[in-house]
Amino acid sequence: MQTVVISLGGSILIPGNDDARYIGRLAETIRKLSSEYRLLLVCGGGQVARYYARTGRDLGGTVDQLDMMGIDVTRVNARLVATALGDVAIQVVPHTLERAAEMCDQGVVVMGGTIPGHTTDAVAAMLAELVGADRIVNATSVDAAYSDDPRTNPGAERYSQIGFEKFKLLIYPDHDAGRSSVFDPKGAEVVLRTRTPLYIVDGRDLCDMEAAIRGRSVKGTLVSDP
Repeated sequence: MQTVVISLGGSILIPGNDDARYIGRLAETIRKLSSEYRLLLVCGGGQVARYYARTGRDLGGTVDQLDMMGIDVTRVNARLVATALGDVAIQVVPHTLERAAEMCDQGVVVMGGTIPGHTTDAVAAMLAELVGADRIVNATSVDAAYSDDPRTNPGAERYSQIGFEKFKLLIYPDHDAGRSSVFDPKGAEVVLRTRTPLYIVDGRDLCDMEAAIRGRSVKGTLVSDP
């Protein structure tokens, strides 16, 4: 049975856009695929985590303090997704990579962040390395990897497939609590080292997400060796 780690961006889980209906449909997709694949989900914090990062920064919080607030939000999001998945998911949210790896043969694992300095993208990449995942699916709020943010630069180049080295050049250089990117630098370093195929898809396009989980052609981007 193949193992797939899915990084679920908070921006697609809780944007305030019919979220319960979307998470319900996501749960149906994951439930269906859980009989064919070993699935581990890592949930991001989204706009709620960014709110706490902004507000906490204004109140003088350190980066570690802001990260811990964000981690708490990701774990609440993980509980929400686990609730939707019902009995196919383990209803305990692991706080460490090691615990998640121990649980992965018992059902669908749903977790959030782990420690300050590691975004949930980085957690997903490190978890994939630990469990020997066949691929990582990054379900995000953009539909692919671009040369620049397509929301602010309409002329950004869109990639259907890209190598690991070129992909790393697209990633911002430094960690900053609450900052958003298509994938974070720590996660990019891990996939660059392990050469684990990485799919980047629109997380609200559940057909494309399913294709990525199955390792098929996607409308988004496949990051892999040629």
